[in-house]
Amino acid sequence: MKHLILFTLFSGALLLSSCNCNKPETQQRSATPEPDSALAAHVITAAEQAALTPGKVLIAFKEGNKRFIANRLTHYNFPDQVRKSADGQYPEAVILSCMDSRVPPEYIFDKSIGDLFVIRVAGNIIDKDILGSMEYACKESGAKLIIVMGHHHCGAVKAAINNVKLGNITGLLQKIKPALDRSSNFDGDKSVKNDRYLDEVCLNNVMVSINQIKAQSPILKEMALKGEIKIVGALYELKTGVVMFLE
Repeated sequence: MKHLILFTLFSGALLLSSCNCNKPETQQRSATPEPDSALAAHVITAAEQAALTPGKVLIAFKEGNKRFIANRLTHYNFPDQVRKSADGQYPEAVILSCMDSRVPPEYIFDKSIGDLFVIRVAGNIIDKDILGSMEYACKESGAKLIIVMGHHHCGAVKAAINNVKLGNITGLLQKIKPALDRSSNFDGDKSVKNDRYLDEVCLNNVMVSINQIKAQSPILKEMALKGEIKIVGALYELKTGVVMFLE
């Protein structure tokens, strides 16, 4: 009886397998989904970039941040954008932000492929390579806006306040020291335990970077004076996603 049951089960499995093999191919495989026509696939063109003004770009970034906060981000067709942008790029802006994993500029401003030059470094500090990158973005590639964006509770700023000395971090933190000097008149506890003091140093660190851009890059300073670009500071609030612009 045991052998008869096993034979019956084996025969049934063979029969089912035979039935599946005779089904049309389209029924055997899951269909490849068609691209969603509702996905945004546009990539900014040279003509569209030329028509932009720094003020218009800034307004668009503010609107993008509102969509981010409201969880209404644009759904992009990334494969289409990759193909369309392969032969050239005409970004609207360059953003210098901290490398913090919680501060992704593309999401924060609801932007996508071809829209931004993004420079990320701990503490959103300035050096010659970063200045050269900004000059390329604006003078050569036509970006209309520079945003220096710090964020609340920045780890690099905390390390600078605590005077951390460790490998190459030591040299990086020296570039944040001017923000501490700028905050020397703060009335209260000057430690990382005081959120008000930490926020003030983070804000001053942004302003130091902006001043350094203007002082150390004659190219960008001249473009700003002519109204070809705008250089603005910003602070990102980790708890809310809100960007406060320092114009």
